[in-house]
Amino acid sequence: MLNELKCEACTSDAKALNESEQQTLLKELHDWEIVIREGIPQLEKTYRFKNFKLAWAFSNQVAELAEEEFHHPSILLEWGKVTVTWWSHSIKGLHNNDFICAAKCDEFRPDV
Repeated sequence: MLNELKCEACTSDAKALNESEQQTLLKELHDWEIVIREGIPQLEKTYRFKNFKLAWAFSNQVAELAEEEFHHPSILLEWGKVTVTWWSHSIKGLHNNDFICAAKCDEFRPDV
C-alpha cells in the first residue's frame, strides 16, 4: 500500500512517471485527480471541512508530513476546504513520492 512507503530522494535526473504508470497508481487513491498545469501533470484533491479551524488543522498535518518526507506540496487553505497539490518540481512531473504523500494525506481523513 502506498501509505506504508517512504519517499525516496528525487533528484533532477530522476524519471517522471509515464501516463500509464500514473494511471495505475491513481487507482490506489480515493478521489485524487491528475491535472495538467503549464504542461506539468499534478496530483490534486480538495478536502471539505465543517469550518476554517478544522481545515487549518488538516493543513498543518499535511505540512508536517511534507517536512517529514522532505517533499512539499501546494496547500490552499480556505474556509471549509483545503486543496492539496503534489508534483515533483525537480522533474516537472509526477514521481512515486507524489502518490505516496497523497495516500498519507488520506490517512488524516479516513472518513473521505
